[in-house]
Order: sequence, then C-alpha cells, then structure tokens
Amino acid sequence: MQQKQGLVMQVKHWLGLILLLVTVSARADLEVTVSGGETGALPIALVPFADPSGVNFDIAKIVEADLARTGQFRTLPRTDMLETPSQPSQINYANWRTVNMDNLLIGQIARDPGGKIKVRFFLMDTVRGQQLIAYDMPLASAEQLRYVAHQIADLVYQKLTGIKGDFNTKIAYITATGLGATRAFALVVSDADGFAPHVVATSREPLMSPTWSPDRTQLAYVGFEHGRSAIYIHTLATGHVKKLVSEKGINGSPAWSPDGHKMAVTLSFETNPDIYIIDLDTGARTRLTTLYSIDTEPAWSPDGQTLVFTSDRGGQPQIDQIPVTGGDPKCLTFQGKQNLRASYSPDGKSRGLVNCDNSV
Repeated sequence: MQQKQGLVMQVKHWLGLILLLVTVSARADLEVTVSGGETGALPIALVPFADPSGVNFDIAKIVEADLARTGQFRTLPRTDMLETPSQPSQINYANWRTVNMDNLLIGQIARDPGGKIKVRFFLMDTVRGQQLIAYDMPLASAEQLRYVAHQIADLVYQKLTGIKGDFNTKIAYITATGLGATRAFALVVSDADGFAPHVVATSREPLMSPTWSPDRTQLAYVGFEHGRSAIYIHTLATGHVKKLVSEKGINGSPAWSPDGHKMAVTLSFETNPDIYIIDLDTGARTRLTTLYSIDTEPAWSPDGQTLVFTSDRGGQPQIDQIPVTGGDPKCLTFQGKQNLRASYSPDGKSRGLVNCDNSV
C-alpha cells in the first residue's frame, strides 16, 4: 500500500512540474537553443523581392526567418549584399561567391489587373550558376501573403535538404494567465511561426498535452472538470468537443495513431498509470503495459506498429518500446536520471527524447 501511495505522489509531482512549466511559459518569451546548427549549415542569401507595384510586403524576410529557425541554414545580412537582383539575368554570380553564399533566393511581387497579388521566385545555385527552382505562386490576396511566404520556404527547404518543409502549418500550445481566482488556461492555435494566434478552448482548470490528428482537423488534449482529468477531442472546423475518456485517476498523454483511428493514452483507473490504446471508431480499449510502474507519454512509430513511452520500472524515468499488439516492453535507454518524452523521426529511422539529467 505504501509503495502504491508513493507512485501516486510521484505522478502528482510530475503533473505539478508540467503545470509549473506551463505557468512559466505564460510569463516569459519562449527561448529555444539549437545546438550544433552552424556546423555544416547551408549558406543562403535571400534578396528582398522587387516590388514595383508597391504591395509593401517583405516575403524574403519571412522565408529567411523560417529557414533560420531550423538551425540548418546560414543567411546573409542584407547590408552585406553586393547587389539585389530580382531575376536570373541580373545576377553576377561572382558577387555571391565572394561572400560565400552557395544559394540565392530572388523574386518579384506585383499586382495583377484584378487586384490579386502574383509572386514569382527563383532559387539559384551560385557555385554552378544554375537555376534550382523557378516558380510562379498561385494568385493571392494581401491577407494570404504570409502563407505564400511559408509555401516558398517549404519549397526551398525541400529542394536543399530533400526533406519536406512544414513552415506552412499550424502549432497548438497552452497559455496560463492570472493568479488565484483569476487564473485561466487557454488552448491556442497559430501559424508555425507564432503569428495569427486563435484561442480554441479556455478553462479555469488546467489544460495540457495538445496533440494534432494526422489530418490536422482535430486536436486532442487533457482538461479538468471539478478537479477530475479527462481527454477531449476538439474538431476545429465546427468547434465540437467530445469527451473521449474520463476515468478515475489519471487520464493523460493522448497520442494519435498515424492512421487517425486509434489513440494511445495513459490511464490509472485499474492499478498504476499504464499505456492503453483506444479505438476511436468503436471505443474499445486495449491495455498494453501491466508492470508495477508509472508508464506514460506514448508516441507512435510512423508505421503504427510500435509505441515508445516513458517508464520508471527501473527506478528512474527511462524510454521503453512495445509493439501495439502487446508483449514485453524493451528498454531503449539505461543511462541518465531522467529520459522523457520520446518521439520518432518522420522516417522512423531514429528517436529523439528529452534528457533532463544525463548524469549517472
């Protein structure tokens, strides 16, 4: 009985830590440090697009910010540019090789007779003097130009890295404001660069763990009602909210399967916090873990056949792996005091995790 109470207290400690992190993020700007990005970073110069019609929108600046956030690109300050071409025939490639820029993005922005805005861009290889991309973007309104810029960043990123870009997507996050009786939580959706935030849900009680459905039409998240946790599914287009599960104890860590038909969750109503899979079509549940430990934070492999999760069955939080059909979990990490929140790379060839303390 004492051991079980100890486990419950540890879970409460984890939840308290999560709430603390949420509170801190509401009071300070988010700062992310990308380490090792400069080694092998791709040099690229992004010239301000020619704007003869006076549209007055800096597409190149947004593309530059998108690429720079990845840590995979080294951009050139505009004050160091020796020329500002807007089409390939105007380029003096020696100028760009002088400032060690292997890649160059140039373009034009103008209004068509109907008032729509047309954007043309070119991605150039300055070492070979070759054109890598030439593209006329679909006509857009002024309000759509940020999305056009993100689309250009996606195309440039994929061409230079071979990986599909995700700049023209959305992010979901939780904010917390106020103190005591005025405390309020909000689930917010914004563009991938933080612009155009939109509040999806609000609550006086904590909101946690937002996660997107594979088709990006729904969000699952953890909410509380009179102190009891539940996992909800919110349909963005309609605003409809469905309570998926609200058992006694912990209901947390929702994770959609790649096909969108199942969800892995952490529930504690039977014994300890364990990993379950819920069939979203039928509501059927399958319990995957049964060891006397805290098992949480499941994440699916891209093929939907395996889950990685955080478990303290060895005494400290480490990363385990288990087939979705069940079986004995396999330990993936052994060193360090806190290895948490694992996730697969999109191609399934590697896994990342949050390592809070790598001392042995």
